[in-house]
Amino acid sequence: MKKKVISLFGNNKVIQNEGVKYSELLEQFISPFTNEFEDKEYLEDIFEFAINAWNFGNIKALVPKDEFEKSAHLMRAEVDGVLLNKMIDYKVANFKAYDNFIVDYELTLNEGEDPILSITTQEKEVYLTNMMDALDNEVSENDFEENFIDRSAIVLKPQQPLFDWINKLYPENKIFEVEECNIYLVNEEIDDLEKWLSKKFDKFFMMELDAWHTNKKEWPQKRNYKMFKQWFQVDISTMIYDLEKRPVLKLD
Repeated sequence: MKKKVISLFGNNKVIQNEGVKYSELLEQFISPFTNEFEDKEYLEDIFEFAINAWNFGNIKALVPKDEFEKSAHLMRAEVDGVLLNKMIDYKVANFKAYDNFIVDYELTLNEGEDPILSITTQEKEVYLTNMMDALDNEVSENDFEENFIDRSAIVLKPQQPLFDWINKLYPENKIFEVEECNIYLVNEEIDDLEKWLSKKFDKFFMMELDAWHTNKKEWPQKRNYKMFKQWFQVDISTMIYDLEKRPVLKLD
């Protein structure tokens, strides 16, 4: 997967024309940093990191330093701060003219072909207005008195097609059901979680496959959202509560 990223971003020249695609700009923006993403296994993780850096760079170029620091935490980018700062400065220095904010992306993966990236952007005036409205309505500590967690949950329960696949690989240890299933917490601000998942499903698909069998060459190759829904029962919850008093810890 990493080799595809590197070959995809081989050209670092910025195309200086009004009709430039932001998908091409993002690829060019990532290109100088591909070697620093060695710990990122999935393409989606690379793009999401780069999109955070792009949007931070836009903000840094538009607002005073103190306002930038105030708004930075709203992006909620739990990332490598050193690399993030390098990419933010690179955005300001080399892509300042392209000031739309990236609000969504879709990555299409077809067997034997390079990934196809589609980008959705928002003009800076609209984006900044929405961001400042969010700052004004920022959650206070009192909002968590009932232990509400600001995440939505996607629960994936393996179904028969997955059992058929894994049982062919390990016929001596056949599996017909699971007692536990994986839960993935995602941004609660996603408006249509089902629609979002239909675009991002392959990251979850790969994580599930990797938990069962790490040899990617033996994974199903022509994966699509219909297949994903056949292999997993998908349950979605937008209300998550933590009944424990100890804070939630994220383990590396």
